[in-house]
Amino acid sequence: MADPEQRGLAQSAKAWPFEEARRLQERFANKAPDKGYVLFETGYGPSGLPHIGTFGEVVRTTMVRRAFGLLSDLPTRLFAFSDDMDGLRKVPDNVPNPDLLRPHLGKPLTAVPDPFGTHDSFGAHNNARLRAFLDRFGFDYEFQSATDCYRSGRFDQTLMTVLQRYDEVMAVMLPSLGAERQATYSPFLPISPSTGRVLQVPITHRDVDAGTIVFQDEDGRTVEQPVTGGHCKLQWKCDWAMRWVALGVDYEMAGKDLIDSVRLSGQIARILGAVPPEGFNYELFLDDSGQKISKSRGNGLSVEDWLAYAPPESLSLFMYQQPRRAKRLYFDVIPRAVDEYLTFLEKYPNEAPAARLENPAWHIHGDNTPAADVPLTFGVLLNLVGVAHAETKDVLWGFISRYAPGTTPDNAPALDRLAGYAVRYYQDIIKPKQNPRAPTDVERAALEDLVATLEALPPGADATAIQNAIYEIGKRHPFAQLRDWFKAMYEVLFGQSEGPRMGSFIVLFGVAETIALVRDALTRE
Repeated sequence: MADPEQRGLAQSAKAWPFEEARRLQERFANKAPDKGYVLFETGYGPSGLPHIGTFGEVVRTTMVRRAFGLLSDLPTRLFAFSDDMDGLRKVPDNVPNPDLLRPHLGKPLTAVPDPFGTHDSFGAHNNARLRAFLDRFGFDYEFQSATDCYRSGRFDQTLMTVLQRYDEVMAVMLPSLGAERQATYSPFLPISPSTGRVLQVPITHRDVDAGTIVFQDEDGRTVEQPVTGGHCKLQWKCDWAMRWVALGVDYEMAGKDLIDSVRLSGQIARILGAVPPEGFNYELFLDDSGQKISKSRGNGLSVEDWLAYAPPESLSLFMYQQPRRAKRLYFDVIPRAVDEYLTFLEKYPNEAPAARLENPAWHIHGDNTPAADVPLTFGVLLNLVGVAHAETKDVLWGFISRYAPGTTPDNAPALDRLAGYAVRYYQDIIKPKQNPRAPTDVERAALEDLVATLEALPPGADATAIQNAIYEIGKRHPFAQLRDWFKAMYEVLFGQSEGPRMGSFIVLFGVAETIALVRDALTRE
């Protein structure tokens, strides 16, 4: 049970997961639904591997669930639902043995052989990848398979309701379709008894009492077949609504591209006698050029890409921030996300209880928010990698141990991991684009002043004193703005337009070493 004071503060917290959780709370007025718990759901199409959108949807839903748990004592569950009854539409480009799949196009994914040879079907293989993917991040969820739900009879009662209210469902769907699609559309997609494929064919007759539909099979025969027991599935908007009703889903979010689908599925859910789930529509990601990310174009950043260069919590933070705004998702956003995460983590222990609930660290970790034990920013480490020509994190530790005596990889594992990320990120992302330039005359004079200032520093000068001295240099020279002085240092010394807090960097790298770095830059023509 939540602490009463913390629960009271949550009622007025402005963070978006609390806003969502309060809407969900109003749905029940603290009275549990008939099924005994509040159900959150996320969906997954297992025709491909889990991707960054899958992660984003599960982590954001988990944040709302965590906020709801602070507001209410009602039990909650999270279903990760796999639409593995969908027919295989095309052979993916990234699988082995593609010829194995081609004869099975159109069949449910759980009836298609596994090209990897590790599972009973392609759907089962990708479902296993989904579970491993979610387990990797420690998500608390229950896996659900559409195939299991259809074949076990779990959906039967609701499927019968769809059959009974067929005309009402059609009245919702037909206006959303083109003329050609309207001519053949049916909510029911029978599974062909002759080929095993998911068929998009007209339904010529319905028998509500018998619970059957009649259609023409691929071999030309007229077939009467039950709508229950896995003999058919539903078109996806109807399927989504049916699932909400059959499982009793209370909360599910979706991308902005599905706003119309959410609306139509909500109407169908009401026709089936249920209230659609709460939820919201999040914005989609853009690439570095501001174009929508597309799996087919390959212009996105994968979870694996991100985790090669940064801790998973930084990705969770990126997902938390401004979910209703389209954000650029590319390699250059990673360092800022890491340092913002470290900043929020550092602030958390000293914040008032109300402020903690607004801190993204709480929404990432809950009340188990870890202590911040990283005394250096990711940005500082990246620049250190460059100037120290480090190809392994062991080189960085030579500087780190001098900056923070007594700190070792064993007693500062988070810092050690961050050092490893920094080496990889610099070598793979920054170094190929790095291009230090020669200083202008104004910049040259200021850099010479920097050398003289550093040489005159008293032994043991701290980062603040050095930073203040650097500010004064910028004021003494004719820069239009003080930030132009810092930008000049970053471009001349590091070959990039942004960089670290120079006082901290110089203490870490060393005064003598920095003087040598500046002198070397001054020789650049």
